[in-house]
Amino acid sequence: MMVKSKVASFAGAALAVLGSGWLVQPCLAQPYPVTAQQKAIANEVAQAGVPLSELAANAPDTYTVRRGDTLWAISGMYLKKPWRWPELWGMNLNEIRNPHLIYPGQKLYLEKIDGRARLRTTAPDGAQMPTETVRLSPRVRSEPLGEESLTTLKSHLIEPFLTQPVIVEENQLQLAPRIVAAQEGRVLLSRGDRAYIRGPADVPVKDEPGQKQQMLRIFRNATPLKDPVTGEVLGYEAQYVGKAVLVRGESTETSTNKEGNPVTELVPATIDLVTSREEARTGDRLLPEPPREFQSYTPHAPAGKVDALIISIYGNAVANAGQNQVVAINRGRRDGIDNGQVLAILKHGQRVIDKTDEARTPIKLPDERNGLLMVFRTFEKLSYGLVLEITDGVKVGDRLINPR
Repeated sequence: MMVKSKVASFAGAALAVLGSGWLVQPCLAQPYPVTAQQKAIANEVAQAGVPLSELAANAPDTYTVRRGDTLWAISGMYLKKPWRWPELWGMNLNEIRNPHLIYPGQKLYLEKIDGRARLRTTAPDGAQMPTETVRLSPRVRSEPLGEESLTTLKSHLIEPFLTQPVIVEENQLQLAPRIVAAQEGRVLLSRGDRAYIRGPADVPVKDEPGQKQQMLRIFRNATPLKDPVTGEVLGYEAQYVGKAVLVRGESTETSTNKEGNPVTELVPATIDLVTSREEARTGDRLLPEPPREFQSYTPHAPAGKVDALIISIYGNAVANAGQNQVVAINRGRRDGIDNGQVLAILKHGQRVIDKTDEARTPIKLPDERNGLLMVFRTFEKLSYGLVLEITDGVKVGDRLINPR
């Protein structure tokens, strides 16, 4: 009889997402990213444990992993600084040889000895172990892993941003194919509608016989995102409209005019809209759907010094960003920013008048920490981050620094 266990990813496990936005569940052979530095920390902590001063105030003595838990939440449950996940991993390194796997329902035991703490997966001496007996009958049991796997964050918070917002280079959209017409003279298009597109004169839209249907993403506009300090345009954020499939490529058709002379006419390519975030219209641009890219996230502090600024709140619908909202920052891959980096958000100190001073001297209050943000998508010059924790609203212009 073959028994298939429901496996949850733990500690070093990361949120694995394809570029298409579909969640990919970790498996036994999945190579999660663990740096040499993280492993060295884990080995060190596995030998000595974690100082009690580093534990969260209400760290539970025992905890049973439940559906819906995340790596960030469990790390924060035990540690004051959740981004220091290697220490949580190191605490159970001797008990869990593969730190990425833990079984649903498995208990975690917090052991405190000589001013140090270790997290174990077996009960300390003297603790009563469960004696429940489970009888298995010889039949196939099958359950999807998706609802059980432990992820870094709640996946639905960032999945849309892995494919929908896109940072493009200047004029990239202007050189992309565009919608030129729709059936029956329609102005607004939604899922299931057919439309016709044209590419640049020197790059017509083609469909290769025998190849898989080409998926296209529809965008509108391209808002420049500027560095507020240097004025440099870091990229253009295009508005995602929907997705379409290419049905036929561009072609030409020859006919005869009234004078009997042959005339060659251009026949635009044909697309069918398969999803729509909002209604598409004539003039919208299309870009090929990028190849599926495996991305993983493990929360960690930056290796080097970071001093960044929030330059936009995605969608620009509100002045302040709250918890679980997405913002853009003015640092990217060229600045050493990578996925999973956790940054502290600083709120600008107010400028006030010292009323206790007869001279009424103007003063500026110090910047205060306002929350935490995790980077989940990077581009060359800027990045997207998710606000994890917040005390007050986040504004454009707020600073981001290394967490302490």
